[in-house]
Amino acid sequence: MSDKILSVGIDLGTSTTQLVLSELTIENIASVFTIPRVYITDKKVLYKSDIMFTPIDDNALIEVDKIKQFVTHEYAKAGIDKQNIQMGAVIITGETARKENASHVIEAMSGYAGDFVVATAGPDLESIIAGKGAGAHTYSQEHHTSVANIDIGGGTSNLAVFREGDLIDTACFDIGGRLVKIDPSTKKVLYIAPKLQTIIQDKQFSLRVGQIVNRQELDSLIQEMVRVIENSVGVGEKSPYYDLLQTNHGLKLDYDIRNVSFSGGVADCINQEFGEGDDLRFGDIGVLLGRAIRRSKVFDEKNVIESVETIRATVVGAGSHTTDVSGSTITYIENVLPIKNIPVLKFAPADELHDSEEFGKIIEEKIRWFMLENEVQQVALALEGEKSPSFNRVSDLAQAIVNGTKSFVQKNIPILIIVRQDMAKALGQCLFAKLPENYPFVCIDSVDVQSGDYIDIGRPVIEGSVLPVVVKTLVFN
Repeated sequence: MSDKILSVGIDLGTSTTQLVLSELTIENIASVFTIPRVYITDKKVLYKSDIMFTPIDDNALIEVDKIKQFVTHEYAKAGIDKQNIQMGAVIITGETARKENASHVIEAMSGYAGDFVVATAGPDLESIIAGKGAGAHTYSQEHHTSVANIDIGGGTSNLAVFREGDLIDTACFDIGGRLVKIDPSTKKVLYIAPKLQTIIQDKQFSLRVGQIVNRQELDSLIQEMVRVIENSVGVGEKSPYYDLLQTNHGLKLDYDIRNVSFSGGVADCINQEFGEGDDLRFGDIGVLLGRAIRRSKVFDEKNVIESVETIRATVVGAGSHTTDVSGSTITYIENVLPIKNIPVLKFAPADELHDSEEFGKIIEEKIRWFMLENEVQQVALALEGEKSPSFNRVSDLAQAIVNGTKSFVQKNIPILIIVRQDMAKALGQCLFAKLPENYPFVCIDSVDVQSGDYIDIGRPVIEGSVLPVVVKTLVFN
């Protein structure tokens, strides 16, 4: 049984904003007796908007009215009535994900689709979304290998490493195509990002805002950025500016990275040939940075694979399905519900093999991937679990969850656990005993989710025996 839905994806980044309308064919291909999971079996892009520069006012806030005009105008161009859109996603990334910005945008966009996922992505979540969009996640799964995707946008380079389909690490660096802005006609420098000004002072370059660009110095500055990109995947001698250019943290690099892919606006400049006269065509260093990366050691020492998407890697749609989760397999504190659009963090099966102390540390660390401006966001923790676990095993797992979610408990954020195997009742009872009295949590099983999905859980129905669950999958072009 298949169904067609109209879906919109809006990507609001530091530099650019874009919109994609798609028709998704969704189908539940599980049998009656297996875990329900709706798959998107076909997707047809109906319309791609032009890419516009994100409108930012003098206080560095998004100009919400201009975004609304853009969306309304693009719907009209596509011949689509917004009432017909059943699903959608607004992904707010980079500088635009600042709290005051995001809340404005969420309010403005609430009337634009029946069931929007609004994801405000900090650096790590942005890395994950971009990596999945670029196809690094799928490539690692299909080829039983490791892939680091480097998503280079206007302000930052976001890294996500996948091994055999599991997300194992993320990082972010302040390296991007719009960190130096230059007037293409006069060649005057209009803007230099603060961290790059530090490098300029250190190297005693004469590059200054308001002056005509010195190309030799600009190329040297870009070369320093490229060295840090090389270092970010474990290539080359460590740059003195590696720590300076980290946004939050680098990769651990205690594992092997065999393949690298590039996405984001600058990736288009890596792969395209621009004439020498087109170097500054976008009023920034994107073309020059892309060209310098193409000549970097990454291409000598790693297998560089082609990304499925470059500039549109974080533009999404959302597929959904509803499943009834039987009350015999769930534990929940009712006043938590309903909840909507909670991002899913799925742990690799290898993570769950650790003892409760070590797994607790892994949970704590990965929850930080979803932080925004150093604040914890609610996230659903997804585990594989075991078919017939011993009581000790269930107790250990519950202890690891309690140890790893201390940051949630401090802020009274409800804990959400999704287990693939049929063990939520036992795990939930152990959690109930180990968490503070009447602490809000939900533990459900037999739901199949992936990292980067979003989950809604409705109020209990049929005398509390069933919870309606909707899983939304971000879909990439």
